[in-house]
Amino acid sequence: MAEPFDAVDVIRTKRDGGALTTAQIDWVLDAYVRDAVAEEQMAALAMAILLRGLSREELAAWTTAMIASGERMDFSGLSRPTVDKHSTGGVGDKITLPLAPLVATFDVAVPQLSGRGLGHTGGTLDKLEAIPGWRAALTNDEMLAQLDDVGAVICQAGSGLAPADRRLYALRDVTGTVESIPLIASSIMSKKIAEGTGALVLDVKVGSGAFMKDLDDARELARTMVALGTDAGVTTTALLTDMSTPLGLTAGNALEVRESVEVLAGGGPADVVELTLALAREMLDAAGRPDADPAAALADGRAMDTWRRMIAAQGGDPDAPLPSARHSEDVLAPADGVLVTLDAYAVGVAAWRLGAGRARREDPVQAGAGVELHAKPGALVRAGERLLTLHTDTPERFARAHEALEAAVTIAPEGARPAGGGVVLERVDAA
Repeated sequence: MAEPFDAVDVIRTKRDGGALTTAQIDWVLDAYVRDAVAEEQMAALAMAILLRGLSREELAAWTTAMIASGERMDFSGLSRPTVDKHSTGGVGDKITLPLAPLVATFDVAVPQLSGRGLGHTGGTLDKLEAIPGWRAALTNDEMLAQLDDVGAVICQAGSGLAPADRRLYALRDVTGTVESIPLIASSIMSKKIAEGTGALVLDVKVGSGAFMKDLDDARELARTMVALGTDAGVTTTALLTDMSTPLGLTAGNALEVRESVEVLAGGGPADVVELTLALAREMLDAAGRPDADPAAALADGRAMDTWRRMIAAQGGDPDAPLPSARHSEDVLAPADGVLVTLDAYAVGVAAWRLGAGRARREDPVQAGAGVELHAKPGALVRAGERLLTLHTDTPERFARAHEALEAAVTIAPEGARPAGGGVVLERVDAA
């Protein structure tokens, strides 16, 4: 059949700074999935978008077209409101684990479709698969039943959600167009909107361990995603949060599960608790529960009860011992003083090299591998004290992990202050 548009004309329009029509956008994404637009043509269009951008109207149309390429889930039959959270990824970011059951404790459904780690950022599904028996793959019917019964589900997204995005994401990865804020925003939001949640809270990370290193870029991405969600009828807000230092005291799969359970038990590192509660309050407010007290649900054990039910519903044993790595080595403080910086990116790369992450999506991960932190910026340390402990099943990995950490630590004379402040930097809501 004759195509209504020509790919070269669409590319030229955007290359020259023109606006694409909704009809052009609908066609080019549909034709790409049908192979009527070649890979090199879509690569050229992605580069034109990176250089020229998309207007709010173009971006809304682009995101809608990606949603339309696949199925859209429907939670309208649930008896409770739905709210989801998305993080742009970081080091030690285990927040989804305590957050989903915590929010669900207040009669809110949390359909958390999550992914696997790639490179220095950890994946929520990899962490939960450290729990014996737990499974990530659920059918839509199983997901709905668990949301109706437990209120929270963390599982992998089905292949039917936004298939155009999955193909375009792989192309962007090899054509130098990953950094395009419109394409990042539409990639994230097409899946979240297709998921069918009524409200969404975005955790946009900023700092060395995040995709966005610069606060202004992170703010632009957050505003773009909030606008997309709002235009699609999804109540959407965002928090910009610090990722210059790893979250909590662990980076690694079983290590982070163990720390998440500590938070659910009313303990855990202060920064993890702070961010969990901040996001929980945002989610509960967006779901129509502004008076809920998530701190009380952590303190009195209700959130832990929901966690146990959520894990058991997906075949996991919440009482089973978590895997531990067979080998460990310590990283020692080189001098007396105040720990001023502990670089998140370096710690993430070290955890990845120890076996906690993967370089390719098909690579296996070690459940027990990772990095354990014994001090955070602001702590007073002494020469020879443990700063970090490295864990792996394959000790030949230690050398490269140590290399990654060579410039990760800065120790200053006593009295020095670490840079930065709290975990939450600012809030972004609909304009």
